[in-house]
Amino acid sequence: MMKDPNKFKQQLEEYNKEGITDDHMKKLEPILSLEFFNEEAMKKKSSAATNLCVWVLAVVKYNQIWRKVRPLQEKAEAAAATAKEKGDELDIVMGNLAKVKAKVKGLNDQLDEAKAALKKVEDEANQLMIKLNLAERLVNGLADERVRWAENVVTYKVEKTTMIGNALVSAAFVSYIGPFLYSFRDRLWREEWLPDMLSKKIPFTEGVDPLFVLSTKSEQATWAQQELPADRVSLENAAIVVSCSRFPLIIDPQLQGIRWIKGREQTQGMEIIQLSEDKWMRKVEGALENGKVLMIEALGQDIDATLDPLLSRQFVTRGNKQYVKLGEEKEIARGFKLYLQTKLMNPHYKPETAAQCTIINFLVTEKGLEDQLLASVVRVERPELELEKEKLTSEQNEFKIVLEGLESDLLTKLGEADQETILTNIALIEQLEKTKETSTEIKRKQEQAVISEERINKLREVYRIVATEGAMLYFLLI
Repeated sequence: MMKDPNKFKQQLEEYNKEGITDDHMKKLEPILSLEFFNEEAMKKKSSAATNLCVWVLAVVKYNQIWRKVRPLQEKAEAAAATAKEKGDELDIVMGNLAKVKAKVKGLNDQLDEAKAALKKVEDEANQLMIKLNLAERLVNGLADERVRWAENVVTYKVEKTTMIGNALVSAAFVSYIGPFLYSFRDRLWREEWLPDMLSKKIPFTEGVDPLFVLSTKSEQATWAQQELPADRVSLENAAIVVSCSRFPLIIDPQLQGIRWIKGREQTQGMEIIQLSEDKWMRKVEGALENGKVLMIEALGQDIDATLDPLLSRQFVTRGNKQYVKLGEEKEIARGFKLYLQTKLMNPHYKPETAAQCTIINFLVTEKGLEDQLLASVVRVERPELELEKEKLTSEQNEFKIVLEGLESDLLTKLGEADQETILTNIALIEQLEKTKETSTEIKRKQEQAVISEERINKLREVYRIVATEGAMLYFLLI
């Protein structure tokens, strides 16, 4: 036997490669079928024969196996070659795929950037549309106000020069005109003061009316809700009371003035005293120190001299506090107000009293009494008609107050608004729209109210003759 198995195997492969054919195998079959042709039997004969027998058997067996394995090897080699080829192709494809993925990633990144840019543009467009919408709402809301504001601008430009005369006649009105009846008041400021100012070339607004310099329609409507009669004299008196710097002394035999003041000051809490009652000075001092509203009613023609330091406003200021000496020095608390009232029809006060106080004559006029009596007669004869009249008047006054408040609030908000952010101030624009809507609704109701008022007044005029006779009799008797 060969001692080197690897060399022996190599020789077998070479023999097979050189071509052991089927014919060779057929020729070997008779030899291989012999009983003694095996290693054991040959060992007994000859060692050389044994080696040759083993070699032949090995070659045959190897050939048999090789014939079966060779096709498989070829297939495996072919498959391996194919696999290598496909692997190379796969590497190429994977390389291309990587390039495609990189390109896709780049395109996706560009798409994301484009989407982000698109979203930014859309957001900006939406914001601009919102601003445009708000701008349209703002312009529409201010459209009705524009005409009024333009008129006000013209008026204010004129008033820059005429306010001197307007303030002068109004200050004189507050200071001097209060004690007189309407006929003298009207003649005094229309026929005496205005021509005198004109001759001295003091500028004032043509047709100026002190009543409307001192008060607005909204304030007058508020006074009416506080039970002030609606006649001209009562409105003038209220304007003087509100504007005067001295304490008002009201000539009020019909108690119209005190009723209005009670309605005006009811939320503040009012202390009402008479100088004829005991310990009245303690109540005065309590009102001073507690910041209350004090009404001294039913005064005679002489006022207790103890009140002179208070009436003449002999106040001493220390820091941010004021003091007055009423026997002892008393602090005047913030909120203190003083009203004086007399029921005398035609009192004669000393010049010092007139200098200390603003005297205001609330004595009812014949025309004012006639209107009040008319309301009383209609309330008896046609209660539903007078109730409708009162409701209508109350609504009209409320409308004036609401409109004034809305306009003032709107101007305040517009003045406080930042010009750069006004189009994003939704609260302001909504307030403007609400103001416009309310204003439109109020104007519509006012137009209806004018028609209703004309109808009611026409029905009430039936009873005018009774009210006229009653007013005439009253002034004949007094």
